[in-house]
Amino acid sequence: MPVTPQKTLRADAQSNLDRLLAVAAATFQQEGADTSMRAIAKSAGVGVGTLYRRFPTRDRLVEATYRSEVARLCAAATELLESRPALESLRMWMDLFVAFMATKEGMGEALRVILVDDDMKMKTRYLLADAIGMLLSEGATEGTLRTDVDPYDVLLGIGGVTLIAGDPNQAAITSRLLDLWIDGLRRGNQKQN
Repeated sequence: MPVTPQKTLRADAQSNLDRLLAVAAATFQQEGADTSMRAIAKSAGVGVGTLYRRFPTRDRLVEATYRSEVARLCAAATELLESRPALESLRMWMDLFVAFMATKEGMGEALRVILVDDDMKMKTRYLLADAIGMLLSEGATEGTLRTDVDPYDVLLGIGGVTLIAGDPNQAAITSRLLDLWIDGLRRGNQKQN
């Protein structure tokens, strides 16, 4: 689901694109999807012409930003596991998911108009569940996480936490709820048959 240009970009062009999408995500999260395209280009350090050549409409920028953020979140699972135990990686990934949902919320109505295809929505959910599945599998191998958990259920649970307490003003509540999730996912908490 990553943003894939039709042709391979020069390193500087790829860097500009990556920076533009990162700035757009942060701006959408803070100011909403109606923010000025010119302001996004300026914050990214590119000309407005560069922005419009890449994304001729706001909807195209919103969609590309969303896809980029999904790809970044999925890749984070692997990156976290490279340097941390699975349990810690999963908890950190949950925080990244909360931030992703805040960015998605910032794109609000614009994203709802773009994501009308149920197949696209489900593909995103399955990509995210696969990332969680990798974290759970590694934790099961390490002996720290339960083996009887469906990654999609965990995704729905984390999504529920963000719906209830995903507001930045509720960071402490969000953290406590995610810690409860982690406690429930620890090995030893499996349901006995």
